[in-house]
Amino acid sequence: MLTYLIRRLFWLVPVLLTVSLVTFIIMHSAPGGPWDTSDERRQVDAATAKSLSAYYGLDKPMWRQFMAYVIGDTNSQTGKYVCGVICGNLGPSYRQRGRSVQDILFGAPEGKTFWQSRFGYSVRLGVMALSMAMLIGIPLGIIAALKQNTVVDYVALLIATSGISVPSFVLAIFFIIIFASKLHWVNILVDDWTQVKYWFMPMSVLGFGTMAFTARLTRSSMLEVMRQDYVRTARAKGLAERVVVMAHMFRNALIPVITILGPALAGLVTGSFIIETMFSFPGMGRAYVQAIGQRDYSMIMGTTVVYALLVAVANLSVDFIYVFVDPRIRLEE
Repeated sequence: MLTYLIRRLFWLVPVLLTVSLVTFIIMHSAPGGPWDTSDERRQVDAATAKSLSAYYGLDKPMWRQFMAYVIGDTNSQTGKYVCGVICGNLGPSYRQRGRSVQDILFGAPEGKTFWQSRFGYSVRLGVMALSMAMLIGIPLGIIAALKQNTVVDYVALLIATSGISVPSFVLAIFFIIIFASKLHWVNILVDDWTQVKYWFMPMSVLGFGTMAFTARLTRSSMLEVMRQDYVRTARAKGLAERVVVMAHMFRNALIPVITILGPALAGLVTGSFIIETMFSFPGMGRAYVQAIGQRDYSMIMGTTVVYALLVAVANLSVDFIYVFVDPRIRLEE
């Protein structure tokens, strides 16, 4: 297992390099630059823009800019060697000058904890959304399978189909209109995200699609397991239905659900751009959207690398969870 883990970790290197290169090419192909603004009165003059580009190394050839970001390069202004991503340096922000990308993403305000950083907020929101999706989706799928072709099954399928069909931003608008505008249960604009009640809307909107997919996957997996010979044998032995369902059916039906568990968490954390922006949530996704609009190259690259690493680690973790759920599965050395 250790050999397998080391081999998979080495494979992360080309994956992250490829993601970084593709992001770098697309980013520099987009019109505009980090010194442009929408307000003409605040535009940086040509001399200042040239000086800033020289300071940050944006006047160098593209290949050298990429190598400098990934590996490192000597700063032409200070003469000091600055290591790149391989040393954990995600670069300086071009818009929030004086701050590094890792400070923006992982740094918490003074007197606050790590979990109140942008990364901490996004991870907490993703974990809460995934927990809600699993706690509702798995039981809903099990009940639907056990009550196949009944009203309960049809209602569960309706909820699951709606969750998959309705885009998250449309659901977010409905939640804002109903819970914030009509019922006044929560504020539309939130200043203090330390209060748990304000997390209800973004958590529900973000996790609803995953909950629906989990319910459908659990239902189909349970229906497949119910027809297996070992289930009929367990019932023929006179075991209680509760024991048959939990000990023989549920554990085997859980394997496909576990397959999506890691990627789902990574997807919820990395796919919350729209939700965080709509709810003004102080997470990493909102900062990423703002960086794209501002052409903050280092911020875009650094956040993309963090997201790619999260997805890769999530996929790797699923392989190891398999071993503990199903003893028949062994990782190849």
